[in-house]
Amino acid sequence: MIFWIYSAVFRRDVAQLGSALRSGRRGRWFESSHPDSFDELRFRSQQEKQELSHLYEAKIKNMGNAGRNGGEYYTPRPLIRAIIQVVKPKIGDRIYDGACGSAGFLCESYDYLRRGKLTTKELEILQKHTFTGKEKKSLAYVIAIMNMILHGIDAPNIIHTNTLTENLSDIQDKNRFDVILANPPFGGKERKEVQQNFPIKTGETAFLFLQHFIKMLKIGGRAAVVIKNTFLSNSDNASRALRQELLSSCNLHTILDCPSGTFIGAGVKTVVLFFEKGKSFDAVQGTPLFSQGKSLTQGMATQKIWYYQLDPGRSLGKTNALNDEDLQEFVELQATFAESEKSWLVDIADVDRETFDLSVKNPNKAEESPLREPQEILDEIAALDAESAEILAGIGEML
Repeated sequence: MIFWIYSAVFRRDVAQLGSALRSGRRGRWFESSHPDSFDELRFRSQQEKQELSHLYEAKIKNMGNAGRNGGEYYTPRPLIRAIIQVVKPKIGDRIYDGACGSAGFLCESYDYLRRGKLTTKELEILQKHTFTGKEKKSLAYVIAIMNMILHGIDAPNIIHTNTLTENLSDIQDKNRFDVILANPPFGGKERKEVQQNFPIKTGETAFLFLQHFIKMLKIGGRAAVVIKNTFLSNSDNASRALRQELLSSCNLHTILDCPSGTFIGAGVKTVVLFFEKGKSFDAVQGTPLFSQGKSLTQGMATQKIWYYQLDPGRSLGKTNALNDEDLQEFVELQATFAESEKSWLVDIADVDRETFDLSVKNPNKAEESPLREPQEILDEIAALDAESAEILAGIGEML
C-alpha cells in the first residue's frame, strides 16, 4: 500500500489516484504507471523514512503551489511549527485534528515531542495513545496515513469519516482531547441535516468545525484553529453567536493575524485562534453567559486577548513563501504577551456587547498619510503639465 500511495503523490496528475481509489484498481494503476519503481523505494530504516518524508512533504507543498488538490490539504509547515511552539504539547497529551488533511499538525507534533531522549514507556505513549485524526476525503486520507508512517508513526490513528456528522450532544468526557490543532476547510457548505448536530446553525463548514473543536476540548485543554479573518467581524447571527460562545466558554488569549499569501492559492486572509477551555462553563451545552444577563466580564473565560499582526516585510507567494524566521518574533513575544509595534492587548470589557466584533485593529501602527482629494491631484497634474510645456517651449526657442 505504501508504494502506490507514495508514487501517486509524486505524479503530476493526482486525479488518477482519486479515480483508482474510487474504482479499487489502485494496484493495477500503480503497476502501469511505474512498473520499475518498486525496487527503488526503500523503507527499511527510520533514517530512510525521514528522508522520504521530506520529499513527500515537499511534493504535497508543490501540489498546493500549482493549484492542484494537494494544496487543499496543506498548511504551511513554518506556521504549524510556530503554532506548536505556542501550544506546547507534552508527552501524555492526547492530540486531535478533526480535519487533518495531509496530517501536517499531527506529524509536526510528533517531531516536536520526539526530540530528546524518551523512555520506552514514553515512546509507547507517543506511538499508540497520542494522535487522532479524522478526514472526509479519500485522497487526503491516504496522504495523511502515508505522511504519518514516513514521520515514524507506525500505526496512524486516522479515521476516514465526515467529522461534522457527529452530534455534539453525544460527545462525552472520555471522547475529549488535551490538545486540538486544526485548519478546517474554508468556505465549504454543509447540508441542513448536518447542521442539526450543532446548537449554532450555519452552512459554513469552518464555523461548524469550530463548535466541534470547542466541544471536543477537555476542560483546561489547549487549542489552535486556523480560520478566515472574516470570522472576527461578520455581522450575521451565526458568526456573532459563535464569537460570543468562544469568549464565554474558552479563554481566547491569542489571535495571530496572517498576511495575504500565507496559504498559496487559497485567496483568503486567515487568523489563528489560540484558546483554552474554560473551567466552569461549557457554552455548547447551556446558555451563554451573555444571555444570562450577567455583566460582560462576570464569569467570562476570556479576559484579555493578545493580538499579533504578522508582517514579513515582503509579499508572500509561490516563490517567496512563509518561513520559520518570519514567525520567530511572534513566538518570542507571545510567551509574555508583550506589546510592540505589531502586537497589542484588548480587554474583554472593550469588546462591543452587541456585535462581539474582534477585528484586527492595530493601535500601535504608524498613521498613514491621509489621501488627498481628487481635485487636488488633478490641479497638481495640470500645474506639472504647464511647467513641462513651458520647459519644452524654452528648449524649442534654443534650437
